[in-house]
Amino acid sequence: MGKIFDISMTIEESMQVWKNYEHKKPKITNVQNHDEGKPHESLLTMNVHTGTHVDAPLHMLAGGATIESIPLERLVGPARVLDLTHLKGFITKEDLVPFAIQRGERLLFKTTSSLSEDFDMEFVFLRDDGAQYLADIGVGLVATDALGIERAQPEYPTHRMLMRNDVIIVEGLRLKEVNAGNYTLVIAPLKMTGIDASPARAFLIGD
Repeated sequence: MGKIFDISMTIEESMQVWKNYEHKKPKITNVQNHDEGKPHESLLTMNVHTGTHVDAPLHMLAGGATIESIPLERLVGPARVLDLTHLKGFITKEDLVPFAIQRGERLLFKTTSSLSEDFDMEFVFLRDDGAQYLADIGVGLVATDALGIERAQPEYPTHRMLMRNDVIIVEGLRLKEVNAGNYTLVIAPLKMTGIDASPARAFLIGD
């Protein structure tokens, strides 16, 4: 086996969350402990879009499929990390064309979001023309290191374009220590059902 790169966010109360909203931060509470003569146990309360997570179509499409509809086979296999750290603002079709992207590919976007653990509302996102381009090619999965695949786009066209074309969206990766290139990707969402997303552990296996 090659080197394993953990590309997941650590779930902790001080972690970055969307717009740094206090109500978005996870809460970890000790509910019993050894001082009480009991086994130590903790309660975790958090949004399912916290940290590294997989979006289900229901998140943006009324009546859309829920998280258990995404087969694990779609989340495991060959993947390519694209270095987009030179970009500011957004990722366009023109930015993606030079990569000669192929049908069925799993793509991971490494942007400036991987270089900091602080939330930046000016994070680099996938613009709607870039999403249309990837949907037309028929990629299998698009993952980003930002907490969102898009921002400041009325009606969420990037999410909806990808979801309507069966492209899986993963958000909140950590790619600082990962170079551009080809890897084996493993994303393991929690086994949940009937909802719009699931937190996940994600890693890459490389040389």
